[in-house]
Amino acid sequence: MIREREKEGRQYKAALYMRLSKDDGTGESASINTQRSMLRSYADRNGFFIYGEYADDGYSGTTYDRPAWKRLLADIEAERVNLVITRDLSRLGRDYILTGQYTEIYFPAKGVRYIAVNDGYDSNNRGNDLAPFQNIVNEMYARDTSKDSKRIKNQDGRRGIYRKLCSLRISKGSWG
Repeated sequence: MIREREKEGRQYKAALYMRLSKDDGTGESASINTQRSMLRSYADRNGFFIYGEYADDGYSGTTYDRPAWKRLLADIEAERVNLVITRDLSRLGRDYILTGQYTEIYFPAKGVRYIAVNDGYDSNNRGNDLAPFQNIVNEMYARDTSKDSKRIKNQDGRRGIYRKLCSLRISKGSWG
């Protein structure tokens, strides 16, 4: 049985896609490294050949204008990739309409299997009925986070509190 699964899995050319919206400025973030390790392990356990790794570190999931994502799409178009694996649906994106278009229309039209490991989503399995709702929740989370961030910045500004970045610029005499 394991050999059959490995043999079946080897027909896939997997793309491991990782994304994190906050870049911590210290090279590749720890979250990207953690995602990479988890996805490599998953691919190995399931006998998937890893064609490539695609990491958008410091890019919001609310947009699909990301360099590694564009490279991944080019590899799908060139038929170099036929399986996309992410940690969860939110790593693919937080715009529920576009994410749904990719998972429900684009990937199937291109013969691409999609797996979101932590969400238990696999486009080859029936019973993924909750995925559209998860995509909506992911977008709502991004909106709430954005609102909270703006609210905190506005409150801090009214109280005369400036974040660390502003303080660093002042201390270095750099206003640009």
